Amino acid sequence: MASKGQQNRPSEARLREKLHILWNEINRNKVKYVMIAPFMISFFLFVFLPALSSIILSFTNFNMLQRPDFIGYQNYAKLLLHDEVFAIAIRNTLLIAFITGPLSYLLCFILAWLINELSRPLRVLLTVVFYAPSISGNAYLIWKLIFSSDVYGYANSKLIDWGFLQEPVLWLQDPQYIIWIIILVQLWLSLGVSFLAFIAGLQNVDRTLYEAGAIDGVRNRWQELWYITLPSMKPQLLFGAVMQITSSFSVGEVSMQLAGFPSVAYAGRTVLTHLIDYGTIRFEMGYASATATLLFLSMIFANLVIQQLLRKVGQ
Repeated sequence: MASKGQQNRPSEARLREKLHILWNEINRNKVKYVMIAPFMISFFLFVFLPALSSIILSFTNFNMLQRPDFIGYQNYAKLLLHDEVFAIAIRNTLLIAFITGPLSYLLCFILAWLINELSRPLRVLLTVVFYAPSISGNAYLIWKLIFSSDVYGYANSKLIDWGFLQEPVLWLQDPQYIIWIIILVQLWLSLGVSFLAFIAGLQNVDRTLYEAGAIDGVRNRWQELWYITLPSMKPQLLFGAVMQITSSFSVGEVSMQLAGFPSVAYAGRTVLTHLIDYGTIRFEMGYASATATLLFLSMIFANLVIQQLLRKVGQ
């Protein structure tokens, strides 16, 4: 009967062989590792470590002045069971995400698909026109003018002129309108990086695939889209889904700029504004970290679901 030392020798030899292969691979690609080192170091220091620290702090009571006090799951219990404002924030965030997420994703792709069929000068012009709102610093000023609460607001002025209203509506002060205005503005701002990624993906589809598809029985543009275009754009589709999910779950600036902070009756409260409230105003960092962790987990879950759906595209 072989001893334990003899049994372990083959496994140790395999381990040494794997380490040797790994070292040779690293040495062969050392220039590439040096090139990506600045990004990896920055990612580790400014993304990974803060995220890990936030998860750890979510189990503590920490006010930034005293040492963190470990309290277990109490922050999560308070958030999910006793914080009524957080319940409103969850409802608003899910409503925004379920409406703006899919709609903005489809809007990005449909507009990119239509613009891609145009001539190059017109395509470049329309790309800039549709992409500009997502990087415009004065975007909220425009919507504040449209939904101003006096008769000089564009919405009130036109609706009164057309006979739909008798007096101005307090669009950004009335809780029944606030969330829908936020959704509308978020959709308007949604043509961002995903829109550019879809245009780039459409430009890089191999044109010979369409010729082969025509030979194999593809007869119209819809069949080309489903059997050729979408399968060829899976990386861009996945990237766009991640970006749209992230933006739809992390709506905060739109709410604060339009509805104020805090908004009337918390009608514009989202999970992100709840996090900002406790993290930057009340300095309850443990509670804010628990909020951030729940938001992070919800984004991961949504991304996993979208990945499963995108795997079926073109199958």
